[in-house]
Amino acid sequence: MYLQQRLLKNHFTSYINIYVFISVLFLIGIIFGAIIVNSMNFIQKQDLYFYLNQFFKQTIDTNSISQPMLFWDSLSYHLKYMLLIFILGISVIGMPVITVLLFIKGLVVGFSVGFLVNQMGWYGLFISSVSIAPQNLLVIPVYLIAGAIAMIFSITLFKQLFSKRMHQPVMKVFMQYGVLFLLLFACLVIAAFIEAFLSSQAMEMVVKWIYSQ
Repeated sequence: MYLQQRLLKNHFTSYINIYVFISVLFLIGIIFGAIIVNSMNFIQKQDLYFYLNQFFKQTIDTNSISQPMLFWDSLSYHLKYMLLIFILGISVIGMPVITVLLFIKGLVVGFSVGFLVNQMGWYGLFISSVSIAPQNLLVIPVYLIAGAIAMIFSITLFKQLFSKRMHQPVMKVFMQYGVLFLLLFACLVIAAFIEAFLSSQAMEMVVKWIYSQ
């Protein structure tokens, strides 16, 4: 246990710059998402809010959220996203694309929360807190770690190819890389469950309460 903690500490110490860079990039994405909301004109906001409002009303009238379907949709999305990051990490030249993916992830979160708050005020913040925040408390760290690990693996492969000093077996590093991604995906299975069976129910309750006011 002590050895594992020491290895983990050494890993973060060695690659702290990558983890900080990934985190700052994601944060910038969130800020840009909020800026996009503020830069939209009135008509664009009203059109988007109309569809959002229709979704909320449909949820109230028909209880249309299918939780098992939402779970599998969420899980499928996470699987594709993680698989893409995994492959980009193997490709060596995929590091710029990894940064773009994480930036877009932050942008989507920032835009979603920003739009709800911009259009619905405290109600929007309340909806965001129950429908977006719970699963993202797990999803965001997982994607940040996945992106950092993929970049670290790319750097390791690059050094292995072009440096004579690197003698670490590639297959061993690849196996560790694969196991880490499997563990991270297991966390996303939990996040998908939270989104489908907890957040969706909480959102439905909050939306019904808001529209009953």
